[in-house]
Amino acid sequence: MAYQATGNDPSDLDITLTRGDITLTASNRGASLRTLTRRQADGTDWNVIWGYQGAANKQAGQGDVLIPFPGRVKGGQYTFDGQGYQLPNTGHDAPHAIHGFMRTLVWDYAARGDYGVVFRTRLNGADYADKGYPFTLDVEIAYELTDDGLICDFRIENAGETAAPVAAGFHPYFRVGEGLIDTDILHVPMHSILEFEDLIPTGKVLPVAGTPFDFTTPRAIGNLEINHCFVDPDRDGADGVVRISLQSQTRGVTVWMDKTFFSAVLYSGDPLPEGLRRHSLAIEPMTCASDAFNHPEWGLAALDPGMSLTGSWGVTTQIR
Repeated sequence: MAYQATGNDPSDLDITLTRGDITLTASNRGASLRTLTRRQADGTDWNVIWGYQGAANKQAGQGDVLIPFPGRVKGGQYTFDGQGYQLPNTGHDAPHAIHGFMRTLVWDYAARGDYGVVFRTRLNGADYADKGYPFTLDVEIAYELTDDGLICDFRIENAGETAAPVAAGFHPYFRVGEGLIDTDILHVPMHSILEFEDLIPTGKVLPVAGTPFDFTTPRAIGNLEINHCFVDPDRDGADGVVRISLQSQTRGVTVWMDKTFFSAVLYSGDPLPEGLRRHSLAIEPMTCASDAFNHPEWGLAALDPGMSLTGSWGVTTQIR
């Protein structure tokens, strides 16, 4: 068996994988990524991501899978194929909907090769029709360890009888230093950001050139507060991969995304409680931009019945 499953609550298990110096914990609650560590030369573990144990201890979307919509949907309202829908828009993010429906579902899981695990679930449209999403999706999320990080593959199939709006996102936070992220060197090879007003895109796409959010050349983050959706990436070669990196003097991570991914949200965690704020940087691969349910030109997929959206992203780690 490639993994070890632990926990007293069968709806909230930790699924642990180890390959060499890399250890990952994911959960059947939401198929979430809970921990990623790398053993260092001195025998200590580097917590590559800001992690947690147990669903009750999760904060600020740590490691969440964001399906069928990442980011916020303005007012929880959207129109698809001429029909208007209202998503749940109460709670902390009211009056907007945020981050889809998959985060609290209990998923099935199975081994995938020697160093991987795959999670599967169905989002049944009949159960979500009164929540503004009457579309049925079969979803798979797979995590597989490499010698220096992880690969995450996803597949979303429209299992219903009508076309469906679909997108995916992922919400890990990364740590390369021991203190604040201010001295970390960030490289984001993406040339535009969405203009936001009250956490919702206005519809304008702005160039980063000449702004504090231009990280197309690597530089220190400083005290800059970041909570932005970056688009217009530089892609590598025929495979279309985008690579975002975060580096300290001794360690680094590179988050890569294949051509399925349209955007990435970066979040410096400034609103978090003291002791957590600015101690990690969220780098969130997203197949569409925020509020793409109202701006489908920003990467939203419209899947016909039987069609699938697939993609891969991953993390490589470096120790100097």
